[in-house]
Amino acid sequence: MPADVVEHLRWGHAGLTAIVEIHPDHPVVLRELSPGPPTLAAQVSQPLVEVLVPGEGRARASQRLSETAVGCRLRYAGAEQSAEGGWHELRILMRDEGSALGAEVTLRSREGVAAVQSSVRLTNLGEEPLLLLAVTSFAAGFRGRPASELDVLYADSEWLGESRWTSRSLGGHLADFGLGAHGQHGKGTFALTSSGTWSSGRYVPMGGLTDRGTGQTWLWQIEHNGPWRWETGDRLDGAYVALTGPTDLDHQWSELLAPGESFTTVPVSIAVSAGGLEGAAAALTAHRRALLRPHPDRARLPVVFNDYMNTLMGDPTTDKLLPLIDAAASAGAEVFCVDAGWYDDGGDWWDSVGEWQPSQTRFPRGLEEVLARIAGHGMTPGLWVEPEVIGVRSPMAGKLPDEAFLQRGGARVAEHGRYHLDLRHPAAVAHLDQVVDRLVEELGAGYFKLDYNVNPGAGTDRDATSVGAGLLAHNRAHLAWLEDVLDRHPHLVLENCGSGAMRMDYAMLSRLQLQSTSDQQDFLRYPPIAVAAPLAMLPEQAANWAYPQPEMTEEEIAFTLCTGILGRLYLSGNLHRMTREQLALVRDGVRLHQSLRPDLLRAMPCWPLGLPGWDDPWLALGLRAGEGTHLGIWRRPGAADTTVLSLPHLTGRDLRVEIAYPAAAGGWTYAWNPRTAELTVTAALPAPTARILRLRPLQPAERDARPPTVAEHGQAEHG
Repeated sequence: MPADVVEHLRWGHAGLTAIVEIHPDHPVVLRELSPGPPTLAAQVSQPLVEVLVPGEGRARASQRLSETAVGCRLRYAGAEQSAEGGWHELRILMRDEGSALGAEVTLRSREGVAAVQSSVRLTNLGEEPLLLLAVTSFAAGFRGRPASELDVLYADSEWLGESRWTSRSLGGHLADFGLGAHGQHGKGTFALTSSGTWSSGRYVPMGGLTDRGTGQTWLWQIEHNGPWRWETGDRLDGAYVALTGPTDLDHQWSELLAPGESFTTVPVSIAVSAGGLEGAAAALTAHRRALLRPHPDRARLPVVFNDYMNTLMGDPTTDKLLPLIDAAASAGAEVFCVDAGWYDDGGDWWDSVGEWQPSQTRFPRGLEEVLARIAGHGMTPGLWVEPEVIGVRSPMAGKLPDEAFLQRGGARVAEHGRYHLDLRHPAAVAHLDQVVDRLVEELGAGYFKLDYNVNPGAGTDRDATSVGAGLLAHNRAHLAWLEDVLDRHPHLVLENCGSGAMRMDYAMLSRLQLQSTSDQQDFLRYPPIAVAAPLAMLPEQAANWAYPQPEMTEEEIAFTLCTGILGRLYLSGNLHRMTREQLALVRDGVRLHQSLRPDLLRAMPCWPLGLPGWDDPWLALGLRAGEGTHLGIWRRPGAADTTVLSLPHLTGRDLRVEIAYPAAAGGWTYAWNPRTAELTVTAALPAPTARILRLRPLQPAERDARPPTVAEHGQAEHG
């Protein structure tokens, strides 16, 4: 094309518009990514792909993944579009003559969904080996907006305190330094990283930007079960976003490409909205559902009882389990998972795990008796397993070769009394396959809680260009192993657990069926985790613990049940010691959850009190499904009697407000203002207290049949 001609390549569908700008003398850029018609409102210059190689680095000195030398030189070399199976795909080809690198960007989007998945494939087209130090999976300018006009969203996350979201002005991280007067892009950045294999051990692998003036929002996730980085910063023409997996600077990652060899980045996804965070969350929710591996579990979403949390705590025996199994079945559980300890004969099992053989001392007549009791109630038997580790005292530590473990400098990597298997090695895979097949085929397990309680650090230097490259290859081998397990056992349900939710990412969750959201044992501290969870995962995958106990009051039992009902109900507690009335209250909560399962599969989350703060006295989560909204509200100690919830999607509608759980309870009143779309909630009962409400717009016949009232038990049509 002539040197002064700019071309615009348009791609997308009814729910998404992408505009790619092509110029012969400049790198390819993503000019626009939006849910509506194109506007081309602002110029952007951020290259679509950024690549770091040691011989050239960045075009200008900084530590960020923007304006790399190779990225600035990549030029358009063609594009292909296709559509199949409801997915639209765009492949953009580029080439850098200086480094002899070819780049292929793949964008995938589901018809009607305002989100896109992105990855980049680099190929060494030259005659000499080339070392890669970083490659972005996605890089783009955010609508030409400066940092001062944007809010950045991110989430701290750690053991017992997962998904603690923060939204603040990006200008608070990146001050206005007057870049225009200098004629140069900035050097600063706001970046988050995660190291090792706990992908959400420090931060959730997500982020977002919102334009405060227009509501335009991008919400992204990095779909990797290992290290990652995302960053945003200022350029002369506005803020940019760069998303990547492991890098040399952050994760000791480099990859040597021989001539003709290729490297593909980890996938990332970006949802877009013109209506703020909740619109982007809805788009990302729909996109996640499209990413899921098909599985029979999605049609049933069975209620899981797990014996661990605040119950047996890793000390199962036949005598302890049998009455608990009977009570769980009576409460309506459909899966019973025997948690940690079922393989332990000595009482100190942490550093001896790895063979996964049932204990003879805990189960004198065999674990088979316990699993048969579970199956006899029509429940699926489940077992806790931590497959990726071998205890340093385990017999398996001596049976497997050193090459089957992650290594540094020829020594096995050990952490907290465990060695970590390297799933690139066939002996490691064969061992795990034998364990899974034996537990499924001989013991009849139909459910595994896959725990993961150690982080091996930067990776392994065995058979790898770098420590980080060895870890990335292991991460990918782990995903391949999971896929193979599900291919062999298509009805087996796999729960993703990593010390609660420290490996909570959509590399795992696109393949596995549900996600433990925390190990938090305090029922008063769990609600902010449960309320925040649907921003990080699908509501129907969010396994929130509900652990009612016989020493609790009825309001406390209802409080902890409410925490589980609007997710994937994950039940525990000493149900076998409860009174008939207490067990009935638990059973009512289980039945409500089961009735909501069809709505869970299509629900979109909303947060009528905003995203939860860790110490917020009032918390609320809404799930929008069709015309109805299911609303969970928690009042914790120290809260005022009244709070006001914002429900803008119901503006101008008269409502029926009903208590769904606990249905017979009083003490709460509601007043609805359709003009302001505000629901005023008052709880006369002392905290803690919680309710699940059902909100339904009144039909004209209902509205005309009776006068508006505000009544206790939630019969509030109009306030």
